[in-house]
Amino acid sequence: MTGNTQVVVIGGGYAGVMAANRLMLRDDVTVTLINPRPDLVHRVRLHQLVGGSDDAVVAYQDVLAERVRVVVDTVTRIDAAERSVTLTAGGTLDYDYLIYAVGSGSAVPSVPGAVEFGYPIATLEAAQRLRAVLDAAPVTAPVTVVGAGPTGIETAAELAEEVGRAVTLVCGGVLGPYLHTRGRRSVAKRLARLGVTVIDGSDAKVTEVTRDAVRLADGRELPSEVTVWTVGFGVPDLAARSGLSTDVVGRLLTDETLTSVDDARILAAGDSAAPSGLPLRMSCLNAMPLGARAADTVFSRLVGEQPENLHQSMYAQCISLGRSAGIYQFANRSDVAVWLHIDDGLGARIKELVCKGIPKHLAEEAHKPGSFRLHRMPGGVAKRQQLLRTDRTEAPAAAGRAA
Repeated sequence: MTGNTQVVVIGGGYAGVMAANRLMLRDDVTVTLINPRPDLVHRVRLHQLVGGSDDAVVAYQDVLAERVRVVVDTVTRIDAAERSVTLTAGGTLDYDYLIYAVGSGSAVPSVPGAVEFGYPIATLEAAQRLRAVLDAAPVTAPVTVVGAGPTGIETAAELAEEVGRAVTLVCGGVLGPYLHTRGRRSVAKRLARLGVTVIDGSDAKVTEVTRDAVRLADGRELPSEVTVWTVGFGVPDLAARSGLSTDVVGRLLTDETLTSVDDARILAAGDSAAPSGLPLRMSCLNAMPLGARAADTVFSRLVGEQPENLHQSMYAQCISLGRSAGIYQFANRSDVAVWLHIDDGLGARIKELVCKGIPKHLAEEAHKPGSFRLHRMPGGVAKRQQLLRTDRTEAPAAAGRAA
């Protein structure tokens, strides 16, 4: 290819910003980032927005390279044949390469009443809406958090510690399914100290949500003036609507170079990517490396080289438990939790370092493209296949998103 290469990045989250910044390594590449908001949503702090200790927003000028053009809009369709995207505001943008980094949001719940009376927290707008509802409710009003993945645990702890709310956490099974038994005990103790009532076990499944109550499978009815719904994550259906191949959840199907199985000019990164149909856990820990890898694949194609395959492995999950405690749960390379964890005050400090480190890494890549280091881990798709064969209690689509 000769002349200037036009790359369009759909989605301005962790993966999209990392990809856009890294692409600035070449002067002959022009990048347009399309995002529905004018700022980066710092998703790992959304529970803090709800609790009132952070706004969960980072200005693009602080984390995005100056040469990246930002278009505040939403893509309604990808035309792979014409190599163009259609925008909600009208008009189209052409591309030579497209990086699909639309991220994830809340899955639509199937439990009766959950859509009408439950408040999700997976997007900025949803978290802001929940914050307004909580501000209007008396401090004594009972709050029920449904879902005990990282998002549910973090939200329950934040509301109990920062706001002093009477919070009940309904697990739908086990508390913190990802956690090792030892880590789970630590989290349970911390929640108990905060006054959070934890309801777990096989009967702790919500069967209905009403305006002022949550009903469980065993017949119990929990009073709930505000019900926070943190169960499951879904992805936008843009790829499917555009006729591209996706997995059952809607993530774009790619090969191990993050290239769409339908079109070599389309790549995916972050929560909306499904390499070999075996997506990695939805997390910022995966989003930024996947964004960098997608950019590197574009570079390889520009010089006529075969892109490297994905070598991405997980090694931990970090969960905050209010502002003064947290847990850093170590895992093996197959993303299965091990006995080792760091908790209490040191766990909180590690979590805060992680949260501060995300915009720091993005800013460093903006100022020095190519500086973000990709760690090569052995295994690739074979490791993810091993992971899927492992008897785990929390599937990626139902897991809470965490750092």
